[in-house]
Formats: sequence, structure tokens, C-alpha cells
Amino acid sequence: SYRRAADFLNINNVEIVSVQHEFGIYGGPAGSHLLALLRDVQMPVVTTLHTVLREPNESQRFVMEQLNALSNRFIVMAERGRELLKEVYGVSSEKIDLIPHGVPDVQFIDPTFHKDQFGVEGKTMLLTFGLLSPNKGIEYVIEALPAILKEHPNVVYIVLGATHPNLLSREGESYRLKLERLAEDRGVTSNVIFYNRFVTLEELTDFIGAADIYVTPYLNEAQITSGTLAYAFGAGKAVISTPYLYAQELLAQERGILVPFRDSNAIAEAVSRLLSNSALMTGMRKRAWQLGREMIWPVVAGRYMESFQRARVRLTVPPRKAFAVRTLENRPYEFPPLKLDHLFRMTDNTGIFQHAIFNVPNYREGYCTDDNARAFILTLLLPEMTSRVAQRDVERLASTYLSFLWDAFDQETKRFRNFMSHRREWLEEVGSEDSHA
Repeated sequence: SYRRAADFLNINNVEIVSVQHEFGIYGGPAGSHLLALLRDVQMPVVTTLHTVLREPNESQRFVMEQLNALSNRFIVMAERGRELLKEVYGVSSEKIDLIPHGVPDVQFIDPTFHKDQFGVEGKTMLLTFGLLSPNKGIEYVIEALPAILKEHPNVVYIVLGATHPNLLSREGESYRLKLERLAEDRGVTSNVIFYNRFVTLEELTDFIGAADIYVTPYLNEAQITSGTLAYAFGAGKAVISTPYLYAQELLAQERGILVPFRDSNAIAEAVSRLLSNSALMTGMRKRAWQLGREMIWPVVAGRYMESFQRARVRLTVPPRKAFAVRTLENRPYEFPPLKLDHLFRMTDNTGIFQHAIFNVPNYREGYCTDDNARAFILTLLLPEMTSRVAQRDVERLASTYLSFLWDAFDQETKRFRNFMSHRREWLEEVGSEDSHA
């Protein structure tokens, strides 16, 4: 599909390809499937990096090296991202453009204007928004609320956003439920509001407008950009944040308050400090809003157009060849779509059967440990090649095969048994070498 996308772009004479890169959104190890498209397109490529890792693993480094070879220009959203590109990946500084994360162009308004929409009129509103996941550190804000409420009893904390789809598919709403139980344990359920849904840009703008203080208690120091922080900052909000790389840069020069990671006491002190000093909060808001005018979408779009023009005029790699249809001789073979029908057919609640008669499982031959071990390894590799819906079925298979292997291991002899009948009876005390290879 990536190669077909490249053909489509080539045939339609597209002038520039703008890639929004994040390791987790493309298929293959570290998103390496994207490289197939970039190798085949015949026009300049400008890649915007949403993550620049200081310590990449082997797959991530390989992808970054290939992106460097295949991209005419890189765009990063923070100065630290530019430094990492040069220091860690050896990218030429002439190839890198620093363009801030875009934000809506909103007025500098009093938060009380929007509060009645959310039933928090007369309240002081703290806000965190974005896809919910454990690396967001929401629990530390909830832990801080009892101390905040002692000094400012009208504070309400709104957590806006649906649970991250990947987390939802693996664990359901366990993290959200954990946060709700924490609020109950700390006696602050009447001061915490969860909005578990996606919102439109208009709705999001209203939520941000109603916030008195925006909090990003994120736990990953290496985070090099944050759209949620950019949106709140550009709207002129007073911001309290942990010191991940993007926050350090954006909130410098008294444009926000940084607190240590995983420190609810520091969060409580920062909130109380702002709420007790209106001049401090107003000054912080104005400094943020003024810098935010350089981040509004029309300005950012103009900067992107300048980067695209540089990619076309000052190519850092030789011009790509004109598009030509590839013949069978020089076109690589394409694998057929992945089908798991037979794997599911050969697996029941016990494990995978040893043999089949054509495509029908042979119950008489039962199961064996080495086949279930191979099937388990396969399920660990399949998530890179399957859709999110199929991944849930693959995870169920993996659990079945791993359960079989656990039962096959004899704790007393420290050896695996190998053959099991369809009646779930082990047929030997000690397995053959096949089950230990």
C-alpha cells in the first residue's frame, strides 16, 4: 500500500511530499514501512519530526538514518530537536528548519466568559486535555488537590479527552478507573470532572478559554513537542508543567512554571502561588499570548511554504528521476495480503494442533510444545503487520499459546513435556529435545 501511494503521488505530479513523522503511526519496526513510500516518490520530501530521540534503539536509529537520506529537509518544533538532530544523527544544520507547533488564533479573554458552558461558573478551573494514558501523570494533579483545596476551595480540575486507542485495546478503561478511585480515596470527587470523548476544535477552544490554569504533568522528559501545551500556551493560559524538553523551552523567561516530575506537592504549591497572586498570573498569561502570535496557523503555514520552497530550490540530494512505470523485471514482488484463517482454524482454547488433514485440524495427533512455541513467537511478530482490530485476536492467540507453554513446563524436573492429547492429557513425563531446542 505504501508503494501504491507513491505511484499515486508520482502519477498526479505532486510537487512536494510533507511527512508528519512519529515512530508509532506507521507500520513495521519503528514505522519503517514509511520508507518504502519515500524511496519511490519522485519529488522532494520535507519531514516534520514530532519525536527526536536522544537514545534511539537500533530500529529507530535505522529509520532516522534512512529519513535523513530520503528527506530534502527536516522540520522540528523546538531548538532542542534541532540540536539532537545534529548531535545524535549527524544531520546538517542547513537542512533543518525550526517552525513552532501551530495554534488557533484566539483572543486574550477572561476565563469566566466560557465557564457557564461547562457548569463551572464561579469556580477556578484547572485543565488537562489530550488522549488519556499513564505517561500523562494525571494522578499527581489529583494527589495535589487536597492541599490546593485547603487554600482555594472553589478549584475544579477538568480532565478532557478519550483514552488513547492503543491503551483502550490492551487494557480498556483501567487507567481512567484508577484515577477515579484515587479521586474517591482523596475525597475530591466533587472537584474532578472527566470528559471521556473527543472534542471538536471549537469545543476545545472553549474548554481552553474557560481554564484559569493549564497543567501538563507529563512524565517523559524526552518529549520534544506537545500540541496540547502549544494550544493552551497560544491561548494565553497560565501554565504549570513538568520539565520535559518542549516545556523547558516554551515556558522559559517566566512564561510558565516548571515543577519536578512526579511531585504533587510542587504542583499544589505552584497552583496556590498563581491563585494567590493575580499580577503574577496575568503577567505570565500576557507573555505567553504575545509569543503565541508567532505560532498561529497562518504564520506557521507561511513558514512551511518557505521550507517547501527551499526543498525545491536547494535540493540537498540529487534531483529524483522522472516517474516511469516499473516493469515486472525491475518491480519487486509484492506479497499477498496477510491471512490468518488457517492459524485460527488450527487453534482451540488449549493451543495449536500439531497436524491437519488438508485444512481440517487432526484431533487425533493432539498438540505439541515446539509447535505452540513457534506459534507464540509468530504472534509476537504479527502486531507489526496487522490492523488494530486484528491485533486483539492475535493477542488472544498469544495468551493461549503462552498458557500451553506454562503448563508444559514441569516445575519439579525443570523440563518441558512435549505431547498432549486432545483430551488435555500429557503423554510423557519428559519431552523430547524438540521441546527444548
